[in-house]
Amino acid sequence: MSNQLELAQQQIEPKPDILGYLSMPIAVFLLSLAAIFIRLSEKEIGSNATILNRFLIGAVAFGVWNSIQTMRYKLSTDFPIKPDPYTTRDIILFGVLAIVNLGSLLSWAWSINETSVANANLLHNLSPLFATLGGWLFLGHRFGKKFLISLVLALGGTIVIGIKDWQVSADSFIGDGIALLSAIFYAASFLLREKLRTKFETTKILLWSCTLGCLFSFPVVLITQERVFPYTVSGWLAVICLGILCQVVGQGLLTYNLKKLSAGFVTLFLLLEPIIAALLAWAIFSEQLSLINWLAFFVICAGVYLAKSEKPPILR
Repeated sequence: MSNQLELAQQQIEPKPDILGYLSMPIAVFLLSLAAIFIRLSEKEIGSNATILNRFLIGAVAFGVWNSIQTMRYKLSTDFPIKPDPYTTRDIILFGVLAIVNLGSLLSWAWSINETSVANANLLHNLSPLFATLGGWLFLGHRFGKKFLISLVLALGGTIVIGIKDWQVSADSFIGDGIALLSAIFYAASFLLREKLRTKFETTKILLWSCTLGCLFSFPVVLITQERVFPYTVSGWLAVICLGILCQVVGQGLLTYNLKKLSAGFVTLFLLLEPIIAALLAWAIFSEQLSLINWLAFFVICAGVYLAKSEKPPILR
């Protein structure tokens, strides 16, 4: 009788998603490469055109993937086709998600031109704070003390990384506000994806997001940019890597994990991005890392590990 009870409890209690935990650092690593690809792309096209190309390549990749999946379902008797019924509410959510994604990328690129890179990085990386707050206000998330402590630790380490380069002046005030707005947009995009993941697959969510992102960003590019597409092999290679590695694989892995994990928990892993970026700069460009940098890295990793060791805030 006791064995049957234990078996029943094991079936009821969700098992830890080890694959999900392993995939998030991979996603963060790929996303940390975005700045390199963007810098290479902007040698030939502007920031807005780079965003358009990122969305376009993502839309093509996800469109091909969804088409293959549809054909697979049609040819196999083991996978009956069950089309997702789209409601007006779903379409509105997809539209808002595309606008929020575009707003995040445009405001992020804009902030870098209006304030220091250190300020922009520091404020943009506050997205886990807004994702946690938004999940509590709008999605009914409840977080334990350990998770909140881990959030404070990780955010504190992130602030330490950028604090020595922090600039406060009237000239950068507008840029700082835009960078903070990009963090709010970024957090909102994860909350919307989490909501949509209760009904739709990852590839379908990102297909909608990238396709609508193309449609919304195209008029902006026509107005603000002289050139829409790269004109050299290296330029095309940069935007293709940005679209495939960062948008398709990186964002795809993070969105996949939103099926079981909250937006606040997933975005907490994004705080590893400054560590990876700093280590890449140290390895590739021989940039020096101080003792304070290494201490901040340790604090961020401790915060992420503490959050992972607690049962994540899952409602489903």
